[in-house]
Amino acid sequence: MENIKSLITSNMQKFGMIIALVGIIILFQILTGGTLLTPLNVTNIIMQNGYIIILAIGMMIIIITGEIDLSVGSVCAFIGAIAGILMASADVPVFIGVIACLLVGVLIGVWQGFWVAFVGIPSFVVTLAGMLLFRGLTLVVLGGQTLAPFPDSYRGISSAFLPDVFAGGELRLLTIIIGIAASLLYVTYEIRQRKVASFYSFKVPSFGFFALKIAVIILVINSFMFVLAQYQGVPVILLILIALIIGYTFVMNKTILGRHIYAVGGNMKAAQLSGVKTKKMKFLAFVNMGILSAIAGIVFSARLNAATPQAGQLFELDAIAAAVIGGASFTGGVGTIFGAVIGALVMGVLNNGMSLMGIGTDWQQAIKGLVLLGAVAFDVVNKNKGNS
Repeated sequence: MENIKSLITSNMQKFGMIIALVGIIILFQILTGGTLLTPLNVTNIIMQNGYIIILAIGMMIIIITGEIDLSVGSVCAFIGAIAGILMASADVPVFIGVIACLLVGVLIGVWQGFWVAFVGIPSFVVTLAGMLLFRGLTLVVLGGQTLAPFPDSYRGISSAFLPDVFAGGELRLLTIIIGIAASLLYVTYEIRQRKVASFYSFKVPSFGFFALKIAVIILVINSFMFVLAQYQGVPVILLILIALIIGYTFVMNKTILGRHIYAVGGNMKAAQLSGVKTKKMKFLAFVNMGILSAIAGIVFSARLNAATPQAGQLFELDAIAAAVIGGASFTGGVGTIFGAVIGALVMGVLNNGMSLMGIGTDWQQAIKGLVLLGAVAFDVVNKNKGNS
């Protein structure tokens, strides 16, 4: 019991958002008459909101460094426009077109990172300028027109599924097997981490709590995969998201680069005195945001099957809201990739649930604004309690 209390107290923001996500899911499951958690709709939530999760990961890192990026929606639209010109109009091979879009994303990140990190212009100003610049360039590139359709292989980035090689009929057996394999990997990882912690005499939870935690996670993983298996199986976009989540979690938690990024946001002067190249860290954060914005732009345009000047509207709101809801602090130095994913899922379920209920976009924006305000208020109250 003491372990549980200590764990919840030290991770109040994370557990609070998980509880909020579960509560929102239960609420909309009831209000939509059970539609929210049907296999088709769960798959739709993943495929419709993949770009939010991708942007939230990048935005979380930006906010950890104490900065902000208001240009991500316009960058997504611009990348979609580049993709449209290359692949929908010029018939450039998809692989080359995707690489070109990612390189443009890198250049955009370099451009904005230079002004913020090395010139010292506030990120709010630089990215506000970027929002206007890249929205304007999108209109220029597309000439105000919509380009469509994209090649099938490009659309598959956002709409394809892993083929069920076991031919399980209505139930995709490959998806079930992937869930079991993921569970085994998770158990192996947790046992290994516990052994390492014990070896170095770190405090570890009781075995009962440890076993309960593993059982709950395994149940969640396999229930989720079972739901997907009842429709078309594992979407390709889900594999992309998992790779990004695991990769960025490793970088932020297990590498010197990740520790330096946290140090920059936590106390930049102290980080400089410790030998951290603070300008380089901020520069890399914006380069990374440019790459992830490009990936999100590719995913969104593939889902839409069109490059349109209106793409990316208010994406920055969803990305910032997801990061803040997931535990990021605008003072910097605080936040996790897992938190960003939880925050993005909160925004995604809100969007999907309200759409299923027929709530208009006007009220949807108002409600999301209140959720964002509530998350920031929750963070401030917790900090004030901790300082008192």
